[in-house]
Amino acid sequence: MSFGSFDSGGTAQPMAEINTTPLVDVMLVLLVIFIITAPLFQQAVPVDLPRVDATRLDDKPRVIAVAIDGDGKVFVDGAALAGTALSGRFASAVAGGREPELHLRADRGTRYERVTEVLAEAQRAGIVKIAFVTEPR
Repeated sequence: MSFGSFDSGGTAQPMAEINTTPLVDVMLVLLVIFIITAPLFQQAVPVDLPRVDATRLDDKPRVIAVAIDGDGKVFVDGAALAGTALSGRFASAVAGGREPELHLRADRGTRYERVTEVLAEAQRAGIVKIAFVTEPR
């Protein structure tokens, strides 16, 4: 079965060209529709929200900044502490109500054993959120 003209004479060959004019017409109509409707999506719907007197929730966690220098001395929030006072400081921070975060900075020359001692004290006190603070290269 061949497609093409209805004349019966000669050799009948199928028409090998696709008529793209209707396709282009439909695409141009869709383009015009999208150009017209696109600015309508960017306009916000004005909503008159109710006014309520309420206090803001405190989303900021209590941060305990712990620094360990190269000699193994521990500083909590900038103040030097002895090893026994560290557990008391962590326990008082946990008893404050909010769950504190521990931000630990250790000198490059600090012994790993000293860092693990501080982390163990924090774990015994109940601090579970621990962040290691580093410097970018």
